[in-house]
Amino acid sequence: MVNNTTHRKKSIRTWLPTALLLAPASLWYLFLLIAPLVIVAVFSFGARAPEGGYAPAFTLEQYLKLPTRSTPFVNTLWLASLGTVSCILIAYPLAYYLATRASAKAKSILVALIIVPFWTSFLIRTYAWVTILSSRGIPAILASLGIVHDLVLLNTPFAITLGIVYNYLPLMTFPLYVSLERLDKRLLEASKDLGANRLATFFQITLPLSASGLITGSMLVFILLMGEYLIPALLGGGKIFFVGNALVDLFLQSRNWPFGSAVAMALNFIMIIIISVYLWLTSRLGGESREEVSLF
Repeated sequence: MVNNTTHRKKSIRTWLPTALLLAPASLWYLFLLIAPLVIVAVFSFGARAPEGGYAPAFTLEQYLKLPTRSTPFVNTLWLASLGTVSCILIAYPLAYYLATRASAKAKSILVALIIVPFWTSFLIRTYAWVTILSSRGIPAILASLGIVHDLVLLNTPFAITLGIVYNYLPLMTFPLYVSLERLDKRLLEASKDLGANRLATFFQITLPLSASGLITGSMLVFILLMGEYLIPALLGGGKIFFVGNALVDLFLQSRNWPFGSAVAMALNFIMIIIISVYLWLTSRLGGESREEVSLF
């Protein structure tokens, strides 16, 4: 009996400091993430009040109407995917050069140039492209040179993709840079000594060993793009809607809070699936990283 009491007291002394340390983060998580999510879930089963807003009810009507808003979901998924792939194609060579080829001085300058745009407001950076891509920007310059006339760049998928790459490229570059910098250069030298060409070395050594950074950067960019509002609003001109634009329209203009909540819950469900795939891939990579790397 005495041993049980002593053991219980030791457990309390061990558990209490941990609970006190976790309490601030737990309360923050509860009130700023879980509670709003629960409210949105409750609203999604309600009905729109006659004057707009939320009226208590329990119905699946809002979820049954989701196909009517399929266009924002399609636009978000394919442009977010296109933007993520574009960021990879630009960021990987840049990160590879920074990690393996650049001198210490060049590396410092290039890293600073990547970070500098973050010192400016996201809104200002994006709005600058409105001027550059408008009829008075690049199209006017090309027309004056007699190269292309009546070129339309603004309010197109190209403009949105360009805005995505410009604003999100650093989020793709730095995870890749970190993973490539930790790459054991002796493996590359061994591959060369054993007769593998550069292409074989890249696909069999460099790419597999940097896959964790590639997946992390892709998820950082893709997840944030799923909730993007500003870039399609400014560079898409309201012609190409993302889910974020649809939510603003439903909550602030149409004041259809239940339907907007259902759209938000559908977006959360899609993101949960994507994050689950990400966790599965990282766990697989974690196991494979301990295996021997094949040079051929």
